[in-house]
Amino acid sequence: MTQHDTNLPTRELGTQGLTAGAIGLGTMGMTMAYGAGDEPGGMATIRRAYELGVTLFDTAELYGMGTGSNERLLGRAVRDFRDEIVIATKFGFDLSDPQHVGTALDSRPEHIREVTENSLRHLGTDRIDVLYQHRVDPDVPIEEVAGTVGELIAEGKVRYLGLSEAGPDIIRRAHAAHPVSVLQTEYSVFERAVESDVLPVVRELGIGFVPYSPLGRGFLTGTVKPAADYPADDMRSWDDRWQPGNYERNLAATRELTALARAKGATVTQLALAWLLAQGDGIVPIPGTRSPQRLAENVAAAHLTLTAQDLARIQEILPHGAAGSRYPEAMMPAW
Repeated sequence: MTQHDTNLPTRELGTQGLTAGAIGLGTMGMTMAYGAGDEPGGMATIRRAYELGVTLFDTAELYGMGTGSNERLLGRAVRDFRDEIVIATKFGFDLSDPQHVGTALDSRPEHIREVTENSLRHLGTDRIDVLYQHRVDPDVPIEEVAGTVGELIAEGKVRYLGLSEAGPDIIRRAHAAHPVSVLQTEYSVFERAVESDVLPVVRELGIGFVPYSPLGRGFLTGTVKPAADYPADDMRSWDDRWQPGNYERNLAATRELTALARAKGATVTQLALAWLLAQGDGIVPIPGTRSPQRLAENVAAAHLTLTAQDLARIQEILPHGAAGSRYPEAMMPAW
């Protein structure tokens, strides 16, 4: 294992003591959503991330569809440096019915404990650094959820409580029951919904923010094609932002962002990640990739400085984000 590179800046995620390198790594796409998985490639990418200074690695029960495959992949890949990194995983879905995967929820206390024990076993670790509620369950009071994770923290099985796709009221109620260290929600130059109501609350409460899909699910990588050109097991085949009409508008915006990036000697991917880092010190995006080369490009974004003029130009190109909804209605989180 190559020596860990400490050149990646470290950021504080909230005020509970959680810190991580400025760019993290999301592992979802290594086993789902973007076509067939590639376990050897995924493990190589995870290990290369550590070499480049990445310390926040994000997985979930859902990413293995209940089989633990994504968590096991991550656990094996980080075995040699487990104590030097932050592992985040998630609970909150009912995966018992294949017809409702991604929409059926279950955050009952007994289910949280069951998923946590499974995750510890799959990851091959004695504690989970960040345990997120993956989606808010309207049938279980958030106070019960926070209290259950608080018990797991007291037992030493979890270090920090996280929420994902929670709105302001839920965040406040959870934080009152047990301190929330970090919120994870989609955020990028393409997706800006959190700016009006969510970001002010997490900043007020001292909660860190982890943007997922910071590259617009790959649209902001410059290697996109229309929805019809993707296989059925690739979420971009049905993502609204890839559909006719929206696709052309989003592609035009990406080309303008690309021109700005090139003028700074950077890629559009690096521009998008640097834009997120410029939105606040307590933000650590988790771009996902299967490519060690793309990974190195992502990490280098932490060293790209955007001027006030750059930020104004990005706002001019995408004043309200992308054309198209980020999820179908049935999957849209209810804030």
